[in-house]
Amino acid sequence: MTMRKMAAMLLVGMLVAGSSGCKKKEAGEAQKAAAGDTIKIGFLGALTGDVAMFGKPTLEGMKMASEELNVAGGVLGKKIEIVEADNRGDKQEGASVTQKLISRDNVIAIVGDPTTGITKVAAPLAQKAQVVLLSAGATGPGVVENGDFIFRDTLLDSVAIPACIDFFAKDLGYKKVAVITSDNNDYSVGLSQTFRDAAKGKGIEIVADEKVKDGDKDFSAQITNIKARKPDVIFFSGYYTEAALIMKEARKQGLKAKLFGGDGLFSPKLIELGGDAVEGTMSALGFSPEQASPVTAKFVEAFKKRFNGAEPGLFDAQGYDAITLLADAMKRANSIDPKVFKGALAQTRKFEGVSGTISMQANREPIKSPLALLEVKGGKFVLKAKVPVKMD
Repeated sequence: MTMRKMAAMLLVGMLVAGSSGCKKKEAGEAQKAAAGDTIKIGFLGALTGDVAMFGKPTLEGMKMASEELNVAGGVLGKKIEIVEADNRGDKQEGASVTQKLISRDNVIAIVGDPTTGITKVAAPLAQKAQVVLLSAGATGPGVVENGDFIFRDTLLDSVAIPACIDFFAKDLGYKKVAVITSDNNDYSVGLSQTFRDAAKGKGIEIVADEKVKDGDKDFSAQITNIKARKPDVIFFSGYYTEAALIMKEARKQGLKAKLFGGDGLFSPKLIELGGDAVEGTMSALGFSPEQASPVTAKFVEAFKKRFNGAEPGLFDAQGYDAITLLADAMKRANSIDPKVFKGALAQTRKFEGVSGTISMQANREPIKSPLALLEVKGGKFVLKAKVPVKMD
């Protein structure tokens, strides 16, 4: 055999080997994860910055659930490993972390982000890579529309807000509402529009519709305009940081209307920043420690033991549920391949989670019951009302 022929045969062999390697890589990184002893699930959220109050408890709940599952033998004989990183609440960093979790860490699922904006950035990346993404907090529109690998386990604004409006109009007698939107915040913009749409035909009049921005400090002009309209309640669709300052300005100007919003208001920081000014502020959530459920009670007891008597919040519970939902889907599918267990996850019906009973609709959106309306009273969030949500 001539040297030229040997070289040609060697080149063909290298090309075949290279082609085989590409095919294996194209088959998906999930197989690589499946071959090991662990199931890698990524955490996507902020551990520092303004929205860390959502990310940190989500991670706490995830770790608690994974440790309990591992003690009980894991999932399909494998231990769950939580892979974490800090996206600092930044969209660009959120995209970078998502890509790292998929390409470098070989996760088969990602839990997060708790915020709508970053979830909407991460979802197309997860969909393209065929990795399941389950947000334990994003409530705004434009999330699951990214594809059949995208889910969430939180109470949707489209479910919570109409239920709350009915409660306000019928039980509390509210008729006039002032709306405040943080117009550089995807979550806030979507939530305000949901409120406007849901208020139609319910006897609720929107007497003011003001715009602010995340990071603003001075809300005197907006409150002056609102005060002149004499609303029964203020609906603010943004986060707790601005909410605290808005209510300080409202009380300074003598406006007595209470504040109401979504889960973006739910944080001990709201009370720390707002003090007496946020007394009476209401937040619509998919979880309360006071829910009368054996599953919830067991979780609350275990959480208190783990965290020195502290009570779990919404994001602790939803992070916990995200892991148990994924584990349940893998067990029912008898597979940890996301292309397989995503089907079982989509078929979840009346799953008894710690944050409530969860069913996935045909579009992979959750229906959860009950809705918890919490109110700041005596310097802490307490259950004001449990509003049932139809599960069918």
